Amino acid sequence: MREVAALAGVSAKTVSRVFNDDPHVLPETRETVEKAMRELNYVPNALATTFRAGRTAALGVAVPDLVDPFFAAIARAIDEVAAGHGMSTLVTSLGSDPDAEQGIVERLLGRQLTGLIITPVSTDQHWLTRWQDHTPMVFIDRAPQHLVADSFTYDDVGGSIAAVSHLIDKRHRRIAYIGHDPELVTEVDRRSGYRKALERHGIPYDPDLVVEHVDQRDSAAAAVAQLFELADPPTAVFTSNARTSMPVTAALRDSGLAMVGFGDFPMADMLTPSLTVMDQDPARIGRLAAQRIYDRLASPRAEFPLHTVLDVPLVERESSGAQSFGAPAA
Repeated sequence: MREVAALAGVSAKTVSRVFNDDPHVLPETRETVEKAMRELNYVPNALATTFRAGRTAALGVAVPDLVDPFFAAIARAIDEVAAGHGMSTLVTSLGSDPDAEQGIVERLLGRQLTGLIITPVSTDQHWLTRWQDHTPMVFIDRAPQHLVADSFTYDDVGGSIAAVSHLIDKRHRRIAYIGHDPELVTEVDRRSGYRKALERHGIPYDPDLVVEHVDQRDSAAAAVAQLFELADPPTAVFTSNARTSMPVTAALRDSGLAMVGFGDFPMADMLTPSLTVMDQDPARIGRLAAQRIYDRLASPRAEFPLHTVLDVPLVERESSGAQSFGAPAA
């Protein structure tokens, strides 16, 4: 930067202002500095910038599984917002082991991030307290526990009530619930919504219709087989998340069962029949979370709602009728 400044006949601070597109730089000064940058092939030293600013020009993103289309869409949306602010993203997968969460996240925070966006997998985030003064953080999909921080979550109970009520409106009374991890707060709430919907319509809750720990084809096939072995099997299925919905659609092939899934996923609309879903819109929550980081940085004293709950609209397709699943439509 000093070499560019010397060649252009300006201060190093002016070079910095030009590189950061400060609108107050005079056009002729900008042109001179940019010419010097081109001649010297100048690029900023990211490490020096980190030392000077005290933080890396990057957002950290920690989600359970980047292979999951839901979290991949969130990460992509965050990256788009960060790019609009001239920043990058550093993304890591937390996996499913709650005990590993702190170590993984603190290694990420050790990079002196501009901010952290996280979907936790453990049930206690109090250990993040010591990082909060230096690093703005936002929780998505799952609110923090034992920690006060910004969060954007979905109306898991209300969305599940709407999904099951939709099946009941289609004259289904034996509705199964197929979930993944019964300990996750999101699934606790969605299972609660399932029960509330049955109660509201005067339908007895039957624990035999609840199957969990389903996220692969073999577990989905076993779950569906278990349900069909009941003396009074279900006529419809509500799945708790997209990761469960995907293998369940394959297991339900030619079964004739209706289905509604919590969360959309790629090609869900191209299945035969197309899958009715509660649409979480992961890109929206990713954009909101990233923007909250920048809002906090720009206005540290401003008051923002700590906990924002997003609606989950029903996207009605064909599967909420009694049709057989087949291959994706050509």
